[in-house]
This record gives sequence, C-alpha cells and structure tokens, in this order.
Amino acid sequence: MKPLQNTLYVLTPDSYLFWENGCIGIRVGGEEKVRVPAHTIETILCFGNATVSTPLIRFCGQNGIGLSFLSENGQFYGRVYGPASGNVLLRQRQFLLCADPLASARYAAGFLCGKLLNSKNLLLRAARETPSPAAAGRLRQAAAAIAAMARDLAPPASLETLRGVEGAAAQVYFGCFDEMLRAKDPQLRFGQRSRRPPKNEVNAVLSFSYALLKNDMQAALEAVGLDPACGFLHTLRPGRPALALDLMEELRAALCDRFVLALFNRGQLRAADFVNEAGQYAIADGARKQILSAWQARKRESIQHPFLKEKIPIGVIPFAQATLLARTLRGDLDEYPPFVWR
Repeated sequence: MKPLQNTLYVLTPDSYLFWENGCIGIRVGGEEKVRVPAHTIETILCFGNATVSTPLIRFCGQNGIGLSFLSENGQFYGRVYGPASGNVLLRQRQFLLCADPLASARYAAGFLCGKLLNSKNLLLRAARETPSPAAAGRLRQAAAAIAAMARDLAPPASLETLRGVEGAAAQVYFGCFDEMLRAKDPQLRFGQRSRRPPKNEVNAVLSFSYALLKNDMQAALEAVGLDPACGFLHTLRPGRPALALDLMEELRAALCDRFVLALFNRGQLRAADFVNEAGQYAIADGARKQILSAWQARKRESIQHPFLKEKIPIGVIPFAQATLLARTLRGDLDEYPPFVWR
C-alpha cells in the first residue's frame, strides 16, 4: 500500500516557494521561514496569494508532487502536475465505460451506496452519543429512511433515478445535521446546506474540508493513472474533476462530516474563529491553521480498510479507493467495493 507522506500547507500571504539542494523552502518578505526535505512531501497546497519558482514547478512535475492553488477559504483554482501516468489502456477503458449509460449507472450506484451507508452510520453513531432521547429518535428515523433509499440504487436504476435518490437522501441527512451538532456556543448552528457562499460557520468548515478531500482524491486518481475529469455520476464539464467528485461522495460523511462535527463538538472552533462579510462566512487565519493541523493529524490515524482487510492511515483511503476502481475497470474485480466505515 502507498505510504502516507506529508502535505505542505502554505497559508501566509505573499509567500514565495522555491526548490534548492533537494529541499523546498518558503520565503516571506525576503526572509526564509521554513525549509523541508523534498522527498518527504507528497502534496503542496497554496492558499491565497503565493508565488512559486519555475525550478520548483519543474521539480514537482518530474517527481509527482502535487502542487495546487486554492483561495483562502479552500476554493480550488488549479493544479500543476507532470506527465500522465498509468496504462493508456486503462484510461481508454475508463472513457468507453463513461460513454455507456448502463455502465455509468452501475459505477454511480456503487459510489452512492457507499455515501448513503456512511451517512446512515454517522446518524446512528450520533444517536448513540446524544443525551437527548428525542434527538436520538429523529436521528434513527433519518437513518432508517436513508437505508430504505439505498435499496432504490439497485440496477437497473438509471443515472437520473440515482441522482434523484441522492438528492432525497441529502435532504434527509442534512435535515438532521443540527441534531449531530452539540457545540456549546448556541450561535454555531447548521440550519441547511449552503455552499456558494457558506451562510454560517458550520457550512464554511464543511466546504473547506470538502475542498481538501477533493484535492486528495484528484491526486490519488492521477497517481493510479485514471483521468479525474472523466466521471460516471457527475456530469462532464470542462475543468470539472467529475471522477474525483464521484469518489468523494462515499467519503464525505466518513472523512469530512465526522471531522467537522468533532471540531465543533469538542469546542475546538468557536464563533469568534469566523469572519462574517455581508452574510458570507469565512474562516479566520488562526482557525484555518488549526483546522489544517487537525486534518493532517487525522490523516495519520490508522484504521482497518473494510475491503482490503489491511490497516492503513486514513490519509491513504482516497488512494486505496482509486486503486480499487482501477482494478475494477481493468476487470480484476467484478464490482467496485465502496468504502463503508461503521
């Protein structure tokens, strides 16, 4: 299994990144702030305004180090990567199956099955932990409704049917999100899902964590030789990593929602950690660093993969699922096994 290496998060405005003598360095205002051995870095994420030297871009491209650029709040701008890796026949198979509506529906059903089961399991986990019997009842009821919807994913469901089921399940799931949120500050509530812009603190952190996961998923797909833009569930658009979004669906509740709920429920994030700009909530610099530190620590924790039966770091899960998808596309596996965390 692929070893978990470090992600370098660049948060300081006007940072200058460079490569020198086998190390990646960062200068701010002409003063060198940090220098790390390049062989320990797998991905570099630059938030906000950052400048990158041409030798560093060349080094990253030649050595498979992901170099991504995002806004201060995690909106993805773009990614620099080297020559395409993997077997061209694998990508050809991916393109052929993507053009087949029945095959696309079969793969999409697998991704959504994982999403619904992980959503159900998170609801049941929250029901066991909440001190309110009434809230526990509502959470169990929502979990049962989502479990019933999962049965509608069975073939020969069309892509339109699958997307409809996903939308209905998301409405039930997010309708109970406040029941899972036990922040001491009464101002910190979820309300409803809002993305562009996030209309409260919880939505801001959810969107931020989803952006981090999307970057990890896209890098994993590129690493196994698949095209992140050619997906099965999400419609194809120029510049959209549809396959990365597909595989993200099964991991949102398990990796991101769990993480975000823990940050608020443990009191690690407070209302003072956010900036409200005309109804659009942004994460303050100090809180963003705290979230990224916790995210990196979380990725180093190990679990047993439910299909591989192998203990792996949480940060390797996107790579494991990308590998399993590639094996399924090649015909080594009969069906794609979604990641389901109990």
